[in-house]
Amino acid sequence: MIHTLWCTLFFVVVNFQVSGQEIPKYDYLEVIVIQKANNSGKVKRIKVEEQQSLEGKQITIKQLEKLGNTSDLLNFMNQANWEFVDRQSIVSEENDPVWMSYIFRKKK
Repeated sequence: MIHTLWCTLFFVVVNFQVSGQEIPKYDYLEVIVIQKANNSGKVKRIKVEEQQSLEGKQITIKQLEKLGNTSDLLNFMNQANWEFVDRQSIVSEENDPVWMSYIFRKKK
């Protein structure tokens, strides 16, 4: 009886498979939008630095920097399957430009 119990326990442990949820991996991209101060958020410039997450992707820095406003940027990134994650702004003084950092992510 004990021998049968041990054999059964052994086969249950050997055949037991641990399955876990796979953690998705993302590429992150930062796009800097410089807006004019006190001008209802009109975009002055979009700046993208060379980033590893752009390697092998269909979008380029030149395409991003040609965009005229933030809604165009968000639409462009959405069409390229980049998900908007976060936005942070930096304002130093009242009449200085506003620097906005837009963070996007895309599944690898």
